[in-house]
Amino acid sequence: MIARTIQQKIENLASKFPVVTLTGPRQSGKSTLLRHAFPDYQYVSLENLDVRTFATEDPHGFLKTYPRHVIIDEAQRVPTLFSYIQTHVDEVDEPGLYILSGSHNFLLMETVNQSLAGRTAIFKLLPFSHDEKVSGGILPSTIDEEIFYGGYPRIFDKNISPTDYYPFYLQTYVERDVRMMKNIGDLSAFIRFLKLCAGRIGQLLNLSSLANDCGISVPTASSWLSLLEASYICHLLRPDWNNFSKRLVKTPKLYFYDTGLACSLLDISSPSQLATHYLRGGLFENLVITNFLKRAWNKGYEADLRFWRDSQGNEVDLLLYDGSTHPTAYEIKSGATFNTDFFSGLTKWASLSDTPTTSLYVIYSGKDTLTTSKGTLLAW
Repeated sequence: MIARTIQQKIENLASKFPVVTLTGPRQSGKSTLLRHAFPDYQYVSLENLDVRTFATEDPHGFLKTYPRHVIIDEAQRVPTLFSYIQTHVDEVDEPGLYILSGSHNFLLMETVNQSLAGRTAIFKLLPFSHDEKVSGGILPSTIDEEIFYGGYPRIFDKNISPTDYYPFYLQTYVERDVRMMKNIGDLSAFIRFLKLCAGRIGQLLNLSSLANDCGISVPTASSWLSLLEASYICHLLRPDWNNFSKRLVKTPKLYFYDTGLACSLLDISSPSQLATHYLRGGLFENLVITNFLKRAWNKGYEADLRFWRDSQGNEVDLLLYDGSTHPTAYEIKSGATFNTDFFSGLTKWASLSDTPTTSLYVIYSGKDTLTTSKGTLLAW
């Protein structure tokens, strides 16, 4: 098993909270991680119809059967169980009683926030990060391969081609998860919407354009996008509105949680296609930004990530706020050859925000790391 960075933090807080909740996309490795981290715990899955019926019809009997040290997988399938868990953990008052996991962020978190507020530590597990692939010895040999393969564990564990894996993953997601979370009548329109989102990676979100191209209403497009966010398919990077100018862009940018899934939606069938693909720059940017998210979530905290862009087109791809005097600013370039123009957006932003060059970075796909008078060039 490839070691997951988040494991140590989960084990630590399981010794302090009565309940630990782990959410994330389907097949991101949640069950494998929890069973490895807590080998002495009983494991039950509410995906199993008999177990789910037991938990639904006799929650008292279910908790008497599983009173402590239990991993409950797909916990969102029986939302009424959470109130009984709340009562039980308050009575027993011990840490590490239950480990809950689920693939539907909206369904799971809505129930957790209602019933287990203050009683549970909450974590999010995404597919393998760049660091985890490096430490596990499974990092693809090129940037294009890393983008194309994505990070879902089964691809690496079972040596499955992405062209075989992702279409079935999408089919499962649409046919099971989407129908469970929202009653969508026209699934073909939803798939079209997904593909249109993939074609807009790294771009400012324009819901009207998305809706028009898909042939749906703007409220429907907004609802479907919220569904993609809740199920860890897409995420939005919010703009930074801090001072400097009133002519700032206030529209978020659209990214996917996994570039391999995005490549499948874009009908990219091999890493070699990426070299000349019109979205290669956006996919590389997506890869970098999502890894900042993974790094934070794997340490158990929320990353404050934003981008900056003004009406003149000056832009900084990523601002990381971490409590320091100044945010750290990153420009992300898919090119492998350094160009001083890489720093132009950063220089403009730094002059407005009075940020020193020590907080300015360019991440590119080349191999050299250099310290320049304008900032630091970082090899991916």
